[in-house]
Amino acid sequence: MKCGIVGLPNVGKSTLFNCLSNAKAQSANFPFCTIEPNIGVVNVPDERLEVLEKLVHPERVMPATVDIVDIAGLVRGASKGEGLGNQFLGNIRETNAIIHVLRCFDNDNITHVEGSVNPVRDKETIDMELCLKDLDTLDKRLDKERKAAKVGNREAATVVEFLEKVKTSLEDFRPARTIPMNEDEEEIMKSLQLLTAKPILYVCNVDEASAVSGNKYVDAVREAVKHEKAEVLVLAAATEADITELETYEERKMFLDEIGLTEPGVSRLIRSAFRLLSLQTYFTVGVKEVRAWTIPVGATAPQAAGVIHTDFEKGFIRAEVIKYDDYISYGSEVKVREAGKMHVEGKEYVVEDGDIMHFRFNV
Repeated sequence: MKCGIVGLPNVGKSTLFNCLSNAKAQSANFPFCTIEPNIGVVNVPDERLEVLEKLVHPERVMPATVDIVDIAGLVRGASKGEGLGNQFLGNIRETNAIIHVLRCFDNDNITHVEGSVNPVRDKETIDMELCLKDLDTLDKRLDKERKAAKVGNREAATVVEFLEKVKTSLEDFRPARTIPMNEDEEEIMKSLQLLTAKPILYVCNVDEASAVSGNKYVDAVREAVKHEKAEVLVLAAATEADITELETYEERKMFLDEIGLTEPGVSRLIRSAFRLLSLQTYFTVGVKEVRAWTIPVGATAPQAAGVIHTDFEKGFIRAEVIKYDDYISYGSEVKVREAGKMHVEGKEYVVEDGDIMHFRFNV
């Protein structure tokens, strides 16, 4: 599951990606490793891990992770192959969600490819290129479904009706994610794999003075995207870069206090990306290791077990589940058991975020 960072050139994508690559901005316990020059595995900051560590004193702590991809800057005409257009669009297709960085600061020393700062225009530029590419994809599917509908295929006729609605939206440069859909239509949309159907998070890159409250550019972005039900996150990438240069937690906290922030913006960004991908966390807790495991929202107990090892899922018998709050309240697994707060769950159990789990299996 990957989030791709997209945007026009010189909006702060690389600065942001480099901030994510330096774990000092979050916590000394959350390192970062690079798989390839443009893909990073970033650990998800989670205060619950720190609380569990203090209670259990394990040999090691392993946080959940999310993959972030730094994608080449887009220019007008990308849908026709201009600039690095084909690479840009191909990289987006390989991601599961989009982090769209918008320049929301004035600085005469940093040129803007369009000649002026206007984040709403910049958003529309990328929307237009993605919509044009999606239209190419859609037209091919429409031709196929129309032929099937002509020979009496009723299901194809229903699909054609929906696809034509999608086409109208794309022709108006409105992303596919903005279209109201029922469950059947959502399944059709998934099969199309459209770029503009991917969930999106807008990151407004501001100056330090606007890091807490935003500015007029941020207000304009919020107004422009309100129909998309997308999160808008305000972050000062240059300031975040300064924070990553500080050596100690105390120095970083003092810096954050001075500008009025309780935590680095990149920490909020990583957690938002995690939610954007519809991911959640469960824990395994022991003296050797306290670990956060990443699963999709809605995963069952056997599916969660399979994240540890495929044999756990194949031979799943039952799961012993402790709610995080109960574990913290009673202070240990033994006391939770004594209080009767441990639940034994079967194959149908849907894991909840923060569950502490033990799996029983037989292969």
